[in-house]
Amino acid sequence: MTNQDIIGRIKYLIKELGLTQGEFAEKIECDQSNLSKHLNGKLPISESLLNKIVINMGVSKAWLKEGTDVPFAKYSSGAVPSLIIDESELKSMKGTPVYDIDVTAGGMNRSMMFADEHIVGAVNMPNISPDCRIVRVSGDSMSPVICNGDFIAVRELSNMSQIFWGQIYVVVLDDYRMVKYLRKHSDADKVILRSENPRYDDMEVSRSEIRELLVVQNILHIDSRL
Repeated sequence: MTNQDIIGRIKYLIKELGLTQGEFAEKIECDQSNLSKHLNGKLPISESLLNKIVINMGVSKAWLKEGTDVPFAKYSSGAVPSLIIDESELKSMKGTPVYDIDVTAGGMNRSMMFADEHIVGAVNMPNISPDCRIVRVSGDSMSPVICNGDFIAVRELSNMSQIFWGQIYVVVLDDYRMVKYLRKHSDADKVILRSENPRYDDMEVSRSEIRELLVVQNILHIDSRL
């Protein structure tokens, strides 16, 4: 693979994680100006840079370097930050909006889900993008990564045809919503929905059945102790 192939995958990673180039540089502990030079082709893509991305972002090196495997071959908290926040922080009115909806219940479409009337607070933390929306999750299919009652910060995909394989998504169907890993299917017209909890079997869904995809960017475990 050429440098340009790797540069393309790094840019794809930055875009789909909803980060600026500067934020990405900070997360991988790389000087921002040097990262810019790498991505502009002025500096070669070094093994050191690849290792920083792999270690700090939980990305598969096979995918990053050769384009094989999936970006997150194994789930890593480096890819989807998991935060513990106090319950009172949900009631702030500054920052990323919190919606009083269960994202895994019912068939409400995206515009109804994110109506202003459902906003009950906000979370103001540097780790959570203000472009996201925070919603509640019920059930144990993604436990222990996402537990019953946890909140997640989600963001709409810029291009639903470019699925970030191995990442966690909210999958919106006509009459059902669920939070799952998306895995590649041998049939290009289908996707595999996978749970973290081994008690749940994989599900096969046609791409045509998917109405919306929201990528999970943060997982919020709520500490409700007094």
